[in-house]
Amino acid sequence: MSTLYLLHKPYRMLSQFTDKQGRATLANVIAVPGVYAAGRLDYDSEGLLLLSDDGSLIHRIAHPRHKQPKTYWVQVEGQISDAALAALKKGILLKDGPTKPAKVRRIAPPALAERDPAINPKRHPVTSWIELTITEGRNRQVRRMTAHVGFPTLRLVRAAIGPWQLGDLSPGEWRKETLHAPRPANSPTQKAPRKPRHSS
Repeated sequence: MSTLYLLHKPYRMLSQFTDKQGRATLANVIAVPGVYAAGRLDYDSEGLLLLSDDGSLIHRIAHPRHKQPKTYWVQVEGQISDAALAALKKGILLKDGPTKPAKVRRIAPPALAERDPAINPKRHPVTSWIELTITEGRNRQVRRMTAHVGFPTLRLVRAAIGPWQLGDLSPGEWRKETLHAPRPANSPTQKAPRKPRHSS
């Protein structure tokens, strides 16, 4: 039996518990001793982060060999074109090599709390949202992918990792899930059970 913590990491927060520069860390929002993040989110990205005190579970989730699909809600500059979506679906060539084909579709703006600071509508008067699912985990990959097809990322929110979903967690909130058996790496996506929510 293992315990997994599903956290909505806020914007401009590190995916670690300490920082010598005084930036916001996970210690600001979750006070559970002995847990570590399974993977990471960039400082300027938001959304689902998984944590556990079970090293083998963290390895199963985070190791690239298991290829957990990761789904992102991405707000891009401009109205993304059909050609750009087709390129993302096919795979594009980045400086560190070609990407694998992604699942991507246009979506309506998701029901998210407004980012602080918010995106300036005067600087970015036209934006659109896509849902993008990848199985790779290169450095700033999603941002590089959308920029490559001509639509720079303005806001990046991770909505799911494998079968675990962000759900209705607000930034800084988390919920706990108890796993009674190892979850297969390629198990079908399903909604996480609704559990009481905790806020910082």
